[in-house]
Amino acid sequence: MKHTIAVIVNNRPGVLSRVSNLFSRRAFNIESLAVGPTQDESVSRITLVAKGDDAVLEQIIKQLYKLIDVIRVYDLPAASSVERELSLIKVAANAANRSEIMQVVDIFRGRIVNVSEDSMIIELTGDEGKITGIERLLAKFGIKELVRTGKVAISRGGGEG
Repeated sequence: MKHTIAVIVNNRPGVLSRVSNLFSRRAFNIESLAVGPTQDESVSRITLVAKGDDAVLEQIIKQLYKLIDVIRVYDLPAASSVERELSLIKVAANAANRSEIMQVVDIFRGRIVNVSEDSMIIELTGDEGKITGIERLLAKFGIKELVRTGKVAISRGGGEG
């Protein structure tokens, strides 16, 4: 089972390295990782996705709390949080297939952010399934380059996380 974990840390050099080293030392694989500032510039938020059962999740959280710069750790279950990824996809495009590509992008509520003679760059935000879905449909045109951010998530309602 995949777990999305938010780690609130002091915004200091080396903190991300210590967090990722904790995972590698314990043989936990990080499937997705996103780091960014919060509303407080002295604090950063690390959102990561790791596979494992509930015992693995509990172990991860305990180990994270042992790190000096970790302030708070949240488990963000999909049912009680909003999760998103960003993807930029460069697709081979020509005069013959541009309109078909544009229709696919429109169906997925993506945006075309760049057009050149032989390609288009599409921006798409959504859950993992949505991004994987558009990738499959665009594959027939020829994906030249693909970049996906790690998942970011926040708890629904008034709760923290």
